[in-house]
Amino acid sequence: MLKNIESKVFDNRKITKKEALYLSSLAGQNIFDLFSAANRIRNHFRGDTVDLCAIINAKSGACPEDCSYCAQSARSAAEIKTFTLVALETVLEKAKEAKKGGARRFCIVTSGKKASAKDLANIAEMVSAVRALGLLPCATLGLLSGEELVRLKAAGLERYHNNLETSERFFTEICTTHTYQDKLDTIREVKASGLSLCSGGIFGLGETWEDRIDMAFALRDIGPDSVPLNFLTPIKGTRFGVNKLIEPLEALKIISLYRFILPGKEIRVCGGRIQTLGEFNSFIFYAGADGLLTGNYLTTLGRNFQDDLRLISQYGLKAT
Repeated sequence: MLKNIESKVFDNRKITKKEALYLSSLAGQNIFDLFSAANRIRNHFRGDTVDLCAIINAKSGACPEDCSYCAQSARSAAEIKTFTLVALETVLEKAKEAKKGGARRFCIVTSGKKASAKDLANIAEMVSAVRALGLLPCATLGLLSGEELVRLKAAGLERYHNNLETSERFFTEICTTHTYQDKLDTIREVKASGLSLCSGGIFGLGETWEDRIDMAFALRDIGPDSVPLNFLTPIKGTRFGVNKLIEPLEALKIISLYRFILPGKEIRVCGGRIQTLGEFNSFIFYAGADGLLTGNYLTTLGRNFQDDLRLISQYGLKAT
């Protein structure tokens, strides 16, 4: 059945939920057959390039939202650094490091439900400066309006990031201070503005495989250009701080499943990559990924730029 589903994808036909559930049920040696198929699909639709993105935590903590996995939530007791919007010079310093490290995208990320008008004016200036460095500027600034997004696009913004996080069914288990529909509304405005859309989610929250599949199908309907896959790193002081890391092969199976459902999209492995995958990190491309968040994340450590570039080269791929 796996070969039939793979052939269906190569024929540009969409797989069904029943077929996706079958893929999620594969175990033992069949998991490696799944990885091989996902790798072939990646190579067919995406070629041999890996898209690299780096981020800066430009405003940290004191977020009024109650996202249960996030250390920056005001309801979190996690010990993190909190600070207001950083200076333009700080953003440029980190952007230059990212460019030197091989990234072509650089994302400005702020905590909170949405960036304030004052912060947005400063961020627009940052976006223009990042663009002037020859990087593609991205931003994660919360639930912005269409007018605000158009203003950032005019300043040079290339892509806007807003995750669904999980399935609509499970969303209220992880957040109650904004809704799944709020997410969809912002995503609609992003697409209407003409910006490239980055949207994915996080795994290891207690969701089921059906939740994971439902989110993938919702993303297929939405049509983002980039799909970031994050794996929960439990942080003491957050509600999900007691969760266990998901198993490496389970994480790789998620990557493969998303490649089958979203064959032509950038499948980008992001937060929790090293903590979850460990020595299996080198399997991410064979499991179907073609994008990475490289360098450090928001409140957790990531992976050295040079190590990621070396990994990409060792597997015969090219960083873009």
